[in-house]
Formats: sequence, structure tokens, C-alpha cells
Amino acid sequence: MNGCLKMERLDANDLMVADDPADYGTLARDFRNLRVFRNSFESAMTVFQLSKGWPLEERYSLTDQIRRSSRSVCANIAEGFRKRKYPNHFVSKLSDADAEAGETIVWIQFAKECGYLKEDAFLRLTDRYSHVCAQLVIMMNQKEKWSIE
Repeated sequence: MNGCLKMERLDANDLMVADDPADYGTLARDFRNLRVFRNSFESAMTVFQLSKGWPLEERYSLTDQIRRSSRSVCANIAEGFRKRKYPNHFVSKLSDADAEAGETIVWIQFAKECGYLKEDAFLRLTDRYSHVCAQLVIMMNQKEKWSIE
């Protein structure tokens, strides 16, 4: 498992909850507190906002596909987190999230090439999804750290 585009040097704290110094180094108790979930959710919302202005003829192709795949990243992270009692199911769902993030990157590329995304938005979204992929790979490679009894 090597992520969507590139591996980044991240540590386990990049996945944990650390917004409050009192929580630094603690694992999330809810999927919504995972940084990878928050990063993917914010990215999906950015995709939604940007795609509102795309041509109507793209509604049932590019627009629907990119919105679906970007939202699916979040949904698979949530499902995986809820299945962390079963490490193989956990990894399977995170792998699905990684695959959906990869698909989203493809749709981002199409949006740029079709002239619907400016270069800065393209680079920002591609970087954000690559970061999500790297976070997911770390979680998959450290599945025992996330499992519950």
C-alpha cells in the first residue's frame, strides 16, 4: 500500500486528535475527530463548492462522479473506524477510502483539463487528497494501533 500519488513523511500524531493540547497524543474516540476524516470532509466540501459553477452538461458525468467519490472517502473512513474491532475489515474500508481518494484525484485532473478548475485550486485539491492518502496508508500499516477489544 503506497497511497494515491506519493508517500509523505507523516507520524502517528498526524492522525490523532491534537487540536486541544490536553488531547495531544490521544487516539480519537469518534471518526469525526480523526484528522484524516476532517481533511477528507473539508476537501469534499471544497469540491462541492467549486463544482456548483460547472456547466450543466457535466451534471451527470464529471460533477456527480467527483462529488460521489469525494464523499465516499469520508464515508469509508467512518465505516472503517466503526469496524476497527475487526482489523481486516478496518483495513479493507480504509483501502476503499484510499481508492476513492485516487478516483477523486482523477476527476480533479479532468476538471482542470476541461477548464473548470484553476491551477491553484487543482494543486490545492490534489495536494490535500494526496495527504489524505498518506494518512490512510499509515493507518492501514498500523492497524493494531487502532483496533479495539
